[in-house]
Amino acid sequence: MNTIIQNILAFTAVGFAIFFLIRKFIWKKPSSKKSCGGDDGCGCH
Repeated sequence: MNTIIQNILAFTAVGFAIFFLIRKFIWKKPSSKKSCGGDDGCGCH
């Protein structure tokens, strides 16, 4: 019984790690279409 719980926890941790790496490096967010001109509060002026 203890081995089953350890396997479940190990595969869950590996799954979260792979998901994090895919989200961090492969799955890119679409860039914002806003330009930085005007008073839109972007803080770049």
